[in-house]
Amino acid sequence: AYDYVAGYCLHNDYSEREFQLERGGNWSKGKGCDTFAPLGPFLATKDEIKDVHDLNMWLDVNGKRFQVSNTNQLIFNVPQVVSYISQFMTLLPGDVISTGTPHGVGLGLKPPVFLQPGDCVTLGMDGLGEQKQNLVAYS
Repeated sequence: AYDYVAGYCLHNDYSEREFQLERGGNWSKGKGCDTFAPLGPFLATKDEIKDVHDLNMWLDVNGKRFQVSNTNQLIFNVPQVVSYISQFMTLLPGDVISTGTPHGVGLGLKPPVFLQPGDCVTLGMDGLGEQKQNLVAYS
């Protein structure tokens, strides 16, 4: 499966929880909104990452740390994910596969925490740089 992986990058997986919960939608509906899947800041080729299954990652909201983990905590490793998906979906050059999110998602906190306009989300991972998004209200 590694033969079909071009590289790795950060993907911030945003969700519109109202679509997913209050309106009886599904997970896909809440993830498909414009701007909801920022990638980057660059693509690291697989030869640039020594061990994709041992990368520290973190996410902050307004300077407060919400998520800290390592790719060694993934439920399925990269070859398993690529192999599984290819059994029911044609994968083409340029396709992006996300591996999931670590614990600390706002919906799972007690009480839940939801992003608001004006919030600043910063995330990063060893070898893959850092992203920053400033949230604005939908218009």
